[in-house]
Amino acid sequence: MGIKTEKTLRLKIISCQVFCREITAVARKSQNQVDVSILPMGLHEMPCTQMRDHLQAAIDEVDPAQFEAIALAYGFCNHGIVGLQSKQLPLIIPRAHDCISLLLGDRSRYEQQMEQFPGTYFRSSGWLEHRRQPSGITDHSIARKQGLYDSLSARTEQFGEEKAQFLQEQLGDLTRHYSRLAFIETGTEPNKKHELQAREEADRQGWRFEKLKGSLTILQQLIDGHWNSENFLVLQPDQSVGPAYNETLITQISS
Repeated sequence: MGIKTEKTLRLKIISCQVFCREITAVARKSQNQVDVSILPMGLHEMPCTQMRDHLQAAIDEVDPAQFEAIALAYGFCNHGIVGLQSKQLPLIIPRAHDCISLLLGDRSRYEQQMEQFPGTYFRSSGWLEHRRQPSGITDHSIARKQGLYDSLSARTEQFGEEKAQFLQEQLGDLTRHYSRLAFIETGTEPNKKHELQAREEADRQGWRFEKLKGSLTILQQLIDGHWNSENFLVLQPDQSVGPAYNETLITQISS
């Protein structure tokens, strides 16, 4: 697969639910024939091996007779994509830390945000629309398994009053180190409803609110087949995803 192709490609897109509106928007503009599968947003909260299993199952279900390549609308997501491979089709993955990098349209913008404002909660329309996930997803989340959402009474019953109080003080407020909420506006919002929800959340938490201009550049390139090596990793069927531990984030590992 080259960096850019003029012919129409038959692409299977496997996307995180957080990009539901954005993927629809870029697919509408693409010359390619695309079929999109949306997976639950809560997968990123699971242990990375479980997230990988869900993604691999979606990849394995793709019929190679109907498509020419598979493109993932996913970031690195704390090693959640490491080990993924496609047995018969090229697999294309953005070089992005997570969904925030993709919503901002540039991983360097993400890095600048994290360096300048480390205590930031990010929100987008997708985050707010799909924050309530099915119990089958949330029950397997790392936070749930580690008891981070447990009430004081539940901790008291399990550990006793003194230890429960200590755990409540240490774990009870998972947002205590945050001071800013940034709403990423990508231009796919139906109205101002989600921005207002984000502003209200910031007010409740006593955080500073800021609106950031998002970009669909990377998602559009992903779906258009413009897979330059700076922004994308293109894997052949005998290769799998590996961590790069540098600015490229991911690399190919040959079988």
